[in-house]
This record gives sequence, C-alpha cells and structure tokens, in this order.
Amino acid sequence: MSEGDSIGDSVHGKPSVVFRFFSRLGQIYQSFLDKSTPYTAVRWVMTLGLSAIYMIRVYILQGWYIVTYAMGIYHLNLFIAFLSPKVDPSLMEDSDEGPSLPTKQNEEFRPFIRRLPEFKFWHSATKGVVVAMGCTFFDAFNVPVFWPILVMYFIMLFCITMKRQIKHMIKYRYIPFTHGKRKYKGKEEPTSGKPFSS
Repeated sequence: MSEGDSIGDSVHGKPSVVFRFFSRLGQIYQSFLDKSTPYTAVRWVMTLGLSAIYMIRVYILQGWYIVTYAMGIYHLNLFIAFLSPKVDPSLMEDSDEGPSLPTKQNEEFRPFIRRLPEFKFWHSATKGVVVAMGCTFFDAFNVPVFWPILVMYFIMLFCITMKRQIKHMIKYRYIPFTHGKRKYKGKEEPTSGKPFSS
C-alpha cells in the first residue's frame, strides 16, 4: 500500500488537518455523551426544551408541517422499540434457546431488556429534533399541506400502534418497566428477656 492511500492520510503519511479536526470533534462529542449518561432527567428536560423551541418555531413560521409529521412518526417508532423486549416472546414460543420472560410467580427474576435502551432512545430522539430543526431553515422542506389531516392521521396511527403494543404486552405477560428484584423479609425473631433500655 502506497503513502496516502488510506482514508484521512495526506501525501506524507500523516493524518490530514481535516481528518484530525473531525476526529477531535468526534472525541469531544463522545466525551460529552459519556459524561451525560448518569443524568437521565437532565437529558430528557433538555430534549423536551429543544422540542418546545422547535414547536414554537414551526408555530411562528406557520410551515414545515410535513417535517413535524415525519419527526412524530420517527419518535413513535423509537418509543415502540423502547417498549419492546430485546427478544420477541412470539419468536421464542417454540424454541427453548436463549433467555425468556418469566411467566409464573415462582420463576427466577429476569429484568426487562429493551430492544432500544433508554440512552439510545434519548440520543436518537434528540438527533431527530435537531435534524427537524435544521430542516426548518430550508424552504425546500416546506411542502404545503393541510396540517389537520396530518394531525388526525398521526393520532390514529398512534392509537392503533399503541393498542397493538399493549395487546402484545398482555398476551406475553410482560411489563416494559423493571423496578428491581422483589425483596422478601425473613422471620422476625421473637424478643426474649427484658427489652433494651438505656
């Protein structure tokens, strides 16, 4: 392989300035994501605030309804993946391979493992809002449409999708939220002798 053949290499074999810039930018971005991981509530408040700014912008500009509809559909798909188990119980019905959800009270505790973890859900939702916000700066995405039809269609789609998801949860008896393993108290020891007094 000759010098300069690999991606990001300059003629002399050193990484180019552009490659180093984007590499460093990616490292800073990843560092920010890593530091924000434990602050779930703060992350979601920031995303909701960004969504509110987006909605205000769309309301003031009176346009980009199709972009808003596409963002809503994208967020609905993320939400369904967030509520779904990683391994679909309907596919695991016939085979005994892999972990399964507990179906009886006395079975071993297995935490709910999501198809889309919370952090990835937040990250994708935030990126969706940022992309939608970026689209509002270009008139090419301002397709004229009668927005009440989009709102009604989105509400119908949301209700149908959630109804199907709730039926799936009831059929395979799982709840998409785990609060930890149930703790049992042992027998209380009877107090013998005189009680402790100071």
